[in-house]
Amino acid sequence: MQELGNAINESLSDSDRIAEAIGEIKRAGYDVFLVLEAAIGFHKQEPERDDESDPKAAEKTEWLKGLTQPATPPFTIKWTSQDQKFLKALKIAVEKD
Repeated sequence: MQELGNAINESLSDSDRIAEAIGEIKRAGYDVFLVLEAAIGFHKQEPERDDESDPKAAEKTEWLKGLTQPATPPFTIKWTSQDQKFLKALKIAVEKD
């Protein structure tokens, strides 16, 4: 897992395209910070067998489907005070329900 994280970090750090885009933003007078979030799931492969004979087979990988499916309304977002300060600093208004 750590090795995968290191590989992703290296590929981003070594990207000329990313460096150029960040350089343009800095030249425009902005500070830049980049935060990426990745969800990585692991599932131990078992010898192939008929899924119908294992009623829990679908259950074992069902949680992985949620990682690739976009969120659809209705959903709620809980904002922390830090989230609100950050959005306000970016001049992004958040409607309260």
